[in-house]
Amino acid sequence: MRLSVFSVLDAYPPGPEFAARNRYGELLSVADAAERSGLSTVWVAEHHFLPTGLCPSPPVMLAAIGARTRRIRVGSLVSVLPFHSAIEVAEQYALLDHLVAGRLNLGVGSGYIAGEFEGFGIDAQEKRERFDRALDTILSAFRGEEVRADSPRAAPVRLNVVPRQQPHPPIWVAAQRREALPFVARKGFSLALIPYATVRDVAELAAEIREYRAALPAGKETTVSAAVHVYAGPSPERARSAFQRYLDSRLATQSAFYQKKVEADPHHASAEALEESGLALLGSLNEVDAKARALADAGVDELLGIFDFGGLQLSDSVGSIRRLAARVH
Repeated sequence: MRLSVFSVLDAYPPGPEFAARNRYGELLSVADAAERSGLSTVWVAEHHFLPTGLCPSPPVMLAAIGARTRRIRVGSLVSVLPFHSAIEVAEQYALLDHLVAGRLNLGVGSGYIAGEFEGFGIDAQEKRERFDRALDTILSAFRGEEVRADSPRAAPVRLNVVPRQQPHPPIWVAAQRREALPFVARKGFSLALIPYATVRDVAELAAEIREYRAALPAGKETTVSAAVHVYAGPSPERARSAFQRYLDSRLATQSAFYQKKVEADPHHASAEALEESGLALLGSLNEVDAKARALADAGVDELLGIFDFGGLQLSDSVGSIRRLAARVH
């Protein structure tokens, strides 16, 4: 199982002490540690308008990471396609793939936070149709084909910059609805999962992965990536407090899938419960390593370690990366 970094760049806990921290500088330091430790990819989330995520433009953040690294891949998780012009997304990520010398992974999704849809004036009921249409346009544009913007007055165009990786960078689709898994598989895309927000335990996660793999075209090789909060070190109680702050922030901002999970069973609002279910890896290095192996046994190919969360100190995040990377490798 590969080990990567996934950052939501959340700004919790709120208040003057946290406001003084430079989250962008912290993420660059996390990326440096990941590069030196031999991790696979640094992934960055896209969020808008709320302190649950401070990166509204992953291509900008990933360009900064790519400029200071040489080996590690960089990825969006995700580019929220309903919020953007498909042609602009294609142009930005095509250029980014050149700037990072072909190290781009492109994760895409349809969005899930009500306040973001409201801020953009987009009907969330239309998100799947908008997503499908945008992704088709982006892939055609990457191949150098003629595409047209979603406007009756738009003229057909071809990108003047196509990605360095052809026919396109590796594609991941984030799926938080189980019924979406066969769709992702039949398209031959890799799969990104956020287990803490959607499944009860590792057994249910394994069942979803089996369902996805069963729907893949014969001979198609893809990657299943799962985002999990990780702290491996001598102070797990500090990490547990940070994780609880993170979970509270997701509920406060109406993170739709996690909110629905908690409404069905309030027990899942507890950091302790999620840790017990194997969907958060907090503890000593040996404890975290054992839980990570359980995820690998469940079918996870890439562990997307959320190492910076809930106001956890940078030294804790970087220390976890170094310790776990040494064990994994």
